Amino acid sequence: MVRERARPALFLRARLQDGPPVRRTALAACVAGLVGLAANVSDAAAQGRGRAGDFDFYVLSLSWSPTYCATAGSRADRGQCGAAKPHAFVVHGLWPQYERGFPSDCRVTGREPTRAQVDDMLDVMPSVGLVRHEWRKHGTCSGLDPRAYFETVRKAAAKVTIPDAYRDAGREQDLTPADIERAFVAANPSLRPSMVAVGCREGMMTEVRICMTRELAFRPCAEVDRRACRASRVSLPAARAR
Repeated sequence: MVRERARPALFLRARLQDGPPVRRTALAACVAGLVGLAANVSDAAAQGRGRAGDFDFYVLSLSWSPTYCATAGSRADRGQCGAAKPHAFVVHGLWPQYERGFPSDCRVTGREPTRAQVDDMLDVMPSVGLVRHEWRKHGTCSGLDPRAYFETVRKAAAKVTIPDAYRDAGREQDLTPADIERAFVAANPSLRPSMVAVGCREGMMTEVRICMTRELAFRPCAEVDRRACRASRVSLPAARAR
């Protein structure tokens, strides 16, 4: 269900049309301010604190690890970028999403993941800092405790078959975003182009985002698709020794 906000401003605007002429200018200025305030509140609600468990679907973000390692500089995580066997696609996160916008940093109590739970995720999310960050920003909005959330992340990742061409980060590739989408669709028969989006930055592919229902079935996601990479071509950097 698409979330609608700012109804009070619309109600006042309707009343304005019937108001006395001498008072319309002042009232119009008042309503304009309220409309602007409502829009700001709407933006903050759409991409800010939400209520845990109140969301429409998930986005599974699969990050191309060599791009992160090539661009993060001194901030690059040693565990991820210094691994003996370079990573290709890794799980960036599983994000609760609204049809428009997303919740983040939801207020929960007594639910910090244990170090054992964090360490258990390092085979799919190869950075302690990343695992903890993703829990704080996105996991808290899932309505699940850390154990159940991380289990859901694993299940979501297991639903996706990585195309053979992208399982190895040993060579650089130059492709169109559409090439990458088609490869994922071909490798996952129930996936459609409207359910997947390629992300890019500075001419490099950063990630592939796949939309899923709360039950982890693939589903379309118009807003995520609209925010996809618009570059004509992108490179997939090869992993470099550090």
